[in-house]
Amino acid sequence: MTTLITTLHVTVCILLILIVLLQSGKGAEMGVSIGGGGSQTLFGASGPASILTKITTVVAIVFMVTSLTLAYFSGHKAEKSIITTQSAPVQQTADPVSE
Repeated sequence: MTTLITTLHVTVCILLILIVLLQSGKGAEMGVSIGGGGSQTLFGASGPASILTKITTVVAIVFMVTSLTLAYFSGHKAEKSIITTQSAPVQQTADPVSE
């Protein structure tokens, strides 16, 4: 189960990086918002959220859920050790009569 969640987490990390890099920066729209009357629009100067913004939100939520799940599994590991399951070997001592 942990392997599946770790694989999903790494995939979501890479996807989140790629999606954020594909988006244009907010500084690119500064010239339009200064004198374009953008405050009069329904959604403000930036307009409605694009599909990349929505995908980023969903991927970020999945990233946080997988992060919290992995942290929970890390804190609640079962104690499995070979030392607790194996008995100590019996030591044989030399018989003083046979010497």
